[in-house]
Amino acid sequence: MPLTRVEPGMVATIVTHLEMRARPRPAPIPPAPLRLVRWKTPDADAYRTLFRRVGAPWLWFSRLVMADAPLLAILHDPAVEIYAVTDPRGTEIGLLELDFRSMPDCGLSFLGLVPERTGKGLGRWLMAHATSLAWRKGVERFQVHTCTLDSPGALGFYMRSGFTPFAREVETFADPRLAGIVPRDAAPHVPILDQAADA
Repeated sequence: MPLTRVEPGMVATIVTHLEMRARPRPAPIPPAPLRLVRWKTPDADAYRTLFRRVGAPWLWFSRLVMADAPLLAILHDPAVEIYAVTDPRGTEIGLLELDFRSMPDCGLSFLGLVPERTGKGLGRWLMAHATSLAWRKGVERFQVHTCTLDSPGALGFYMRSGFTPFAREVETFADPRLAGIVPRDAAPHVPILDQAADA
């Protein structure tokens, strides 16, 4: 089988698109010592700070490179709902973002917890809230996209949560660590291949 070369300085990932076509049967939300706090008009810097804390280990960078005006146009759109996950002390430890701009579809734009809170079962609590919030508005399809840069358990987690894969694509982009967008030591599971390393 032929291989496609990924040039130095680039990252390649396989993106899987998933959907939920019917509202799941109501189920109790798992207990967790957390709460969701709605951010109706978040400050761009505060949003980027939480986005970076949650997403840097997985090379989330799309919102970090946006200028303030287009970012705030998304964040302040009434059809976009942003929630911070907070612990009992009020510390922000996670992010949930739902996009209702393409109704009757709802997109699960971002969902995650800071690294030190993952692997403790709290993701089930967060997904239960995401699903409940998504389906309350006459939605006909709930979508999410994950990729091979994500946690190894992400795809299985989404499928266990009721999503079904329907498409797959390969995406390449310039490694955001080389541009200083996220720390160079972020995502250690993804090797950095820059010009110097390739020489």
